[in-house]
Amino acid sequence: MVKANPVTKEDVLQAVTENDVKFIRTQFTDTMGMIKSWAIPAEDLEGAFENGVMFDGSSIEGFTRIEESDMILMPDPTTFRLLPWRPKEGAVARIIGDVYRPNGKPFEGDPRYVLKQAVAKAAELGYTMNTGPELEFFLFELDEKGHPTTNLTDNGGYFDFAPLDKAQDVRRAIDFALEDMGFKIEASHHEVAPSQHEINFRFGDVLNTCDNIVTFKYVVKSIAAHMGYYASFMPKPLYGVNGSGMHSNQSLMMDGKNAFYDPETPDQLSTVAKQYIAGLLTHVREFAAITNSTVNSYKRLVPGYEAPIYCTWSASNRSSLIRIPASRGLGTRVELRCPDPACNPYLAFAAMLSAGLDGIEKGMEAPASTDVNIFKLTEADRAARGIESLPGSLKEAIDLMTGSTFVKGVLGDHVFENYLEAKNAQWDDYKAQVHQWELDTYLSIL
Repeated sequence: MVKANPVTKEDVLQAVTENDVKFIRTQFTDTMGMIKSWAIPAEDLEGAFENGVMFDGSSIEGFTRIEESDMILMPDPTTFRLLPWRPKEGAVARIIGDVYRPNGKPFEGDPRYVLKQAVAKAAELGYTMNTGPELEFFLFELDEKGHPTTNLTDNGGYFDFAPLDKAQDVRRAIDFALEDMGFKIEASHHEVAPSQHEINFRFGDVLNTCDNIVTFKYVVKSIAAHMGYYASFMPKPLYGVNGSGMHSNQSLMMDGKNAFYDPETPDQLSTVAKQYIAGLLTHVREFAAITNSTVNSYKRLVPGYEAPIYCTWSASNRSSLIRIPASRGLGTRVELRCPDPACNPYLAFAAMLSAGLDGIEKGMEAPASTDVNIFKLTEADRAARGIESLPGSLKEAIDLMTGSTFVKGVLGDHVFENYLEAKNAQWDDYKAQVHQWELDTYLSIL
């Protein structure tokens, strides 16, 4: 068996020998959050730890130009995991790496590097960040050629079980695979929409958790495919039902204690927690293009489907963008409810952490908690309370991000410029398309 939490290359090399591993899938994400991967023979892994693995960065979204294409991936031994759905004999493992330039300097376009910079800034202030994401996804049928469809696998609802939850065996297989890869599963259940599911794993430090998000999506898609289904993390694949979110629980630790907890205040939230909330609310519209990164993301962020769109916070109100779960002490945390699972987690959590830290550094004051159902307020009521909305489209989000010196500072020039270029290209392609709604609405009458 693999050591529970491999730390050193020696741990990994021992596990490779003991588990008859023949190939290692090296992995990283491009700027958009898509996993990139290729296999190396197990006998080459020791050399990869020493010298890295060379690849062509010019073919990766948002990386480098063709005239400066050479990149090096340096494997991180703490991310080594066996792939439990592969054969035990001649086993296959995966390992996530950091991207470097040939001169040995970290590549500023690597999303994992962007997050590491935010983590380093937090450390300078004495903080470490814990986060626990809640990822939702849909399980759909494949067609006769193995292509994904939006055909439902069940008509179950929230917390339903067999026979309404017909895909529970798939979800259970995913749970087992995740546990084999070191995840501590805390909840696994059918979600509100038909064919929609959620699996929650235990919180951890932000870098490890973002690695786990990448792993989670990889495992869910792989197990679903092995069992004849398609797993989709698209935020809103179906009209008229809830979309899929990635509610993001986050807290800061200092000297082993939760910096968000203060038992002496009426709501037991510390000044640091309120400042962190203020930072999120101040910058969330600017970084929405990162946490909600697709055209489709904004089909989820509409009234009526439990998705938050108003920039408020509350200890209990689920119509608020930020919710404070009831747990106190070590469990005191802030839950940002707008992110969706299509985002690049490294960039998304870099933005969230940096926004919260900005609130702390500048001593920002959070507005009063909003404890009414915001969806029932009129536009005039919201205006009177100073309640802003999230961007209504990817285009609006892009425009807000373009003018944000804060987001540019978080991402760095390279990622900032390449990300916006890619998202503007997506929007331009989208707006030029003729969509089925237009045909259904106009073709027969015009």
